[in-house]
Amino acid sequence: MNIDEKTIQPTKPIPEPTLRRLPVYYQYLKKMHDEKQTEYISCTKIGNDLNMLPIQVRKDLAITDAVGRPKLGYSVAELVGTIEEFLGWNNTTDAYLVGTGNLGAALLGYQGFREYGLNIIAAFDADESKVGTEICGKTIFHVKKLSDMIRRMGIKIGILTVPAYAAQELADNMVQAGIQAIWNFSPIKVIAPAGIIVQHENLASSLVVLSKKLALIIKAKV
Repeated sequence: MNIDEKTIQPTKPIPEPTLRRLPVYYQYLKKMHDEKQTEYISCTKIGNDLNMLPIQVRKDLAITDAVGRPKLGYSVAELVGTIEEFLGWNNTTDAYLVGTGNLGAALLGYQGFREYGLNIIAAFDADESKVGTEICGKTIFHVKKLSDMIRRMGIKIGILTVPAYAAQELADNMVQAGIQAIWNFSPIKVIAPAGIIVQHENLASSLVVLSKKLALIIKAKV
């Protein structure tokens, strides 16, 4: 079997700021495409509309291998597809969610995840009263079944929305069962072996930053 030379080339690390900007470009371009505002677009137009430097936009898009056309710019439709493919959003990825409290239930009900290639197919909880019920069409299983179902279904993404005391043990169980990426909404940072991706979303820390910025603005106006 012949192997494409591109598959054996070392991949360059992608700057995290670029990864954070690409979804912003995508949402902007997707809206423009859906509303049929224009067929082609330039980095200058994108930068001006999003309050970013056009040179930064050009560098970010270059990482995705997007190709513009002389005097026309980028095809909006092609650019949307290129970003989708680069981020893996054109292939829905199945995930399990653990912890069906208020936050977990809200995430289960969020339909926008599918747009970004995430499909939460089931949830788990230790509360017997929730087991066997559904939240937004997703069945709730007992957390004792988590490891076995990860192995049987080959799930690679786990979402943690549990209290601090349970987070690390559940993260360990997920990794041992085959989870390769954990999206952690728990109030503590979980530790995982090298090679396992962990994305922490600390809502309390974000609130502190927001409150501090608001306090500074209010103080400046006094």
